[in-house]
Amino acid sequence: MTTPWGELELSRFPEDPRDRLRAWDASDVYLLRHLAEERIPLSGTVVVVGDRWGALVTALAAHRPTQITDSYLGQEATRANLARAGVEPGAVPLLTTQDPPPGRVDVLLVRVPKSLALLEDQLLRLAPAVHEGTVVVGTGMVKEIHTSTLQLFERILGPTRTSLAQQKARLIFCTPDPSLERPANPWPYTYALPDGIGAASGRTVVNHAGVFCADRLDIGTRFLLQHLPAADGPRRVVDLGCGNGVVGTAVALAEPAAEVLFVDESFQAVASAEATYKANGVSGHAEFRVGDVLTGVAPGSVDLVLNNPPFHSHQATTDATARRMFTGARRALRTGGELWVIGNRHLGYHVTLRRLFGNSELVANDPKFVVLRAVKRG
Repeated sequence: MTTPWGELELSRFPEDPRDRLRAWDASDVYLLRHLAEERIPLSGTVVVVGDRWGALVTALAAHRPTQITDSYLGQEATRANLARAGVEPGAVPLLTTQDPPPGRVDVLLVRVPKSLALLEDQLLRLAPAVHEGTVVVGTGMVKEIHTSTLQLFERILGPTRTSLAQQKARLIFCTPDPSLERPANPWPYTYALPDGIGAASGRTVVNHAGVFCADRLDIGTRFLLQHLPAADGPRRVVDLGCGNGVVGTAVALAEPAAEVLFVDESFQAVASAEATYKANGVSGHAEFRVGDVLTGVAPGSVDLVLNNPPFHSHQATTDATARRMFTGARRALRTGGELWVIGNRHLGYHVTLRRLFGNSELVANDPKFVVLRAVKRG
């Protein structure tokens, strides 16, 4: 990436030579160029929110910015990119969306997230630290910035306007108004599950901002809950890509002897899963882990993996995450262990499963979804 401070070599995490997706886009470049051309003073506490792969904080590392991210993968990419740029470990504070934000913010740079709810939560959490002199600049691709995006900045921080578009990217300029009467933060959001979905029927869900399907059970998860495999004894189960933890909690409710591991790369998701589990007073053993698929899980230590894989990486459509999830599941499963996958019919996951496991069985289907089962033979 070419910046006003020189060339940077950046990569996503985990690094994959087959992955042609870049670790930055035009909105990152536009923001950095604006900071340099307008000679924005990057003094005091500089906070960068939503920096997807660390491009912004790596370019600005000399100013010791604080990064706030919801993505474990994004945070790991940032560590690697900072190290590649010769930045000392710990020189750039790396916080998650679950950490307390800095008490004072002098420069706030916001890479607009896909989730409007996550943006709302982040702005509300940071607003008390923003003062009249704080420089606030947001950035994103044109298709990511909507009237509702600008209204959030205006309602929470102060008067807001946008720049002209350049290379399909746009900037957001906000003038903080400390006297603004801000709304209460509605996150996390709690709701009750519907009936007819097995052990989880009528149970409580807790959703932190940015987690998929914030106010209702999505139809794919509902279909999976109606077809969960029955237990034939105590087992270790993984809710892989757990989101708000509904699937893993349903297993724990139905199987008190089960050991359930909730895994997601989103800090918000794992916090939601833990809150959902605890809200339902589940007895049994559970572990909640933010991480990269099943890295760190011992090979051959799992009986069942349940997975609803995403097929987007930010705005890009890709099956790379699903493939990595399936590969990680196969490694973690014991011989005879099973991977159960819910997915849209058109995604063709059965082809990938047959290639990895040598088998794929259709458990259930409807006009939109399929539930597939793959068994580790050896």
